[in-house]
Amino acid sequence: MMGLFNQAAQKVYKPRAAVDDDKVPDDTEPDDTSILDENEGSIIASLISQLRVGMDLHKVTFPTFVLEPRSMLERITDFMSHPDLLFGQVSSPAENCDDPEERFIRVLQYYLAGWHIKPKGVKKPYNPVLGEFFRCRYDYPDGTRGFYIAEQVSHHPPVSAFYYVSPANKVCVVGELRPKSKFLGNSVSTTMEGENRVYLLGRPEDKEYVISMPNMYARGILWGKMFLELGDSCMAKNEQTGHYADIQFKTKGYFSGTYNAIQGRIRRGNTETGEISGKWSAVMEYKNSKGEKRVLFDATKDGQNIAPKLWSRLTKAIIAKDMDAATEAKTAVEETQREQRRHMEERGEVHVPRFFQERGGRWEPKLQLPSDPREAIQAVERFIWPTLPPSYGPSSTSSP
Repeated sequence: MMGLFNQAAQKVYKPRAAVDDDKVPDDTEPDDTSILDENEGSIIASLISQLRVGMDLHKVTFPTFVLEPRSMLERITDFMSHPDLLFGQVSSPAENCDDPEERFIRVLQYYLAGWHIKPKGVKKPYNPVLGEFFRCRYDYPDGTRGFYIAEQVSHHPPVSAFYYVSPANKVCVVGELRPKSKFLGNSVSTTMEGENRVYLLGRPEDKEYVISMPNMYARGILWGKMFLELGDSCMAKNEQTGHYADIQFKTKGYFSGTYNAIQGRIRRGNTETGEISGKWSAVMEYKNSKGEKRVLFDATKDGQNIAPKLWSRLTKAIIAKDMDAATEAKTAVEETQREQRRHMEERGEVHVPRFFQERGGRWEPKLQLPSDPREAIQAVERFIWPTLPPSYGPSSTSSP
């Protein structure tokens, strides 16, 4: 097997010329692909020589040029990029829909609209260090606000907990992400364990909408072009209304299929009520049981991003394409984290997350949200920013 890796490295990681083999795979989006230069190829070849098929990649140190210049805690905000699909800046709020199926579709629409946002090529966000947190505020065009906080609550295994709420718009999202990466030969898979729980606060009778996540695949790391695919299935359900959706993110086959395809079926109980089709990177459509179609989301028309202090040196170096400085900055953060964990172990201490607590296997914010929207906004602000900075001014009309 290692002989195969070495042969592949010799074959792929040589100086590249402008030949037909270097063209983007048919039917991919241009931003989904990466072509390594000679130096980058040599580093990847060296890294691959240490790997085994099926190996867990959490403890593998990746070269900085494969990093996306932001933390996973910030990456999760992609799913908060189109709140108008839920609270109605372009249509009526989902909570005002009397039809429970329509509310379910609106939640699905909001969730699926976040997948097209990603860096150019095949990049992975920084692995958050234990206790790291990311927070931000969204100022919406109508003067309302949304608030987001995410924290790395566990390091082994890695768990990121997150909480988004817009009290004025009566929308809340809580969840956790447990990514697990494996080396598969010519690709790397990331299993996205965890779930998103969406709450329409104006419809308390609905309780929670629970949605799982598809898996990610970085293809072509030994030969061919590197490109990113979403694959496998995710599930969405609301047990109170009885609605379920099984959504397939389809990977392209060797001889057929297309890139970035999505297909799903929606049912209420045992009765199929509609289907979803299209591309998560372009246009997704919904067709109900009567055959009526409508566009759920058009990423080519409606498609959009924030960054913290901890990784600022690394981020600046990556953007400047200074890989030596990037490697130095990344190592400094990781070594500081290891030293902090070692001191905690010596003192017999256990890390206690600052913003989240675990209940029944789920991570939830240490916050009881008041029912009054004004009081809820104040409570959230005090929770996320115990001491508000001078720059935290009154709500503006700027978009997120």
